[in-house]
Amino acid sequence: MIAKKKIFFSGAIMVLVFFVVLIIIFSPVFGDKNGLEYLDALYNSISKGSAYYIPKVKQETDKFKGKSISITLDLADKEHAQQTASLFRKAGALADVSDNKLKVTGDFGKILDNCLNDADSMYKNDGKTIADKYGYNERQALYNWWKACEEMDKDFKRQKMFEAAKVVTSLKKKAVETSYNYYKIEPQKITDRLGIVIFSLIFYVIYTMWYGFGIMYLFEGWGLQLEDH
Repeated sequence: MIAKKKIFFSGAIMVLVFFVVLIIIFSPVFGDKNGLEYLDALYNSISKGSAYYIPKVKQETDKFKGKSISITLDLADKEHAQQTASLFRKAGALADVSDNKLKVTGDFGKILDNCLNDADSMYKNDGKTIADKYGYNERQALYNWWKACEEMDKDFKRQKMFEAAKVVTSLKKKAVETSYNYYKIEPQKITDRLGIVIFSLIFYVIYTMWYGFGIMYLFEGWGLQLEDH
């Protein structure tokens, strides 16, 4: 039995409108994307526009130019060790593979520079340069750099070379990870898309409240309500 028909039907209409809009949001009406995919791409492109840390990381790595290192990396298997060896050889380092072990000797600054150059190419969506450089997929190359940085960090700490460990961790997080995650996303400034950003935030708040009030009116019109005793 409906206690308050006007309130009940108001709530029913609000909930119906909510689901109609929800269906539109999940339909490919924004080019070839649905609403969530469109906004996800938008916010990713805006965040990429403000996540270019490579020049700052380069300032941290420059002080290691001319510093010789000798490290051993423990990789997943021989194939990955051979792929990763090519990264270091392009930096002029000696890289010897023994099963899944990779022993590297060379100029630490040149190794860091080569990694930064690859990360920069990926950040600028120029994966072809990296693929041509190493002869295999650019995403795999960046992943190999990420893993190499992780293993370098471990070996540097084992050698108590904590400053070197710190810089490769910074390189991994601020350059390699960022470039890998944002690959093929075109950067945009938030000021260029300010209108749609403000609209999406306001819409989210109103849309959520609309659903909440619709449910509340449904139950109130039905005769269900919370009371203090």
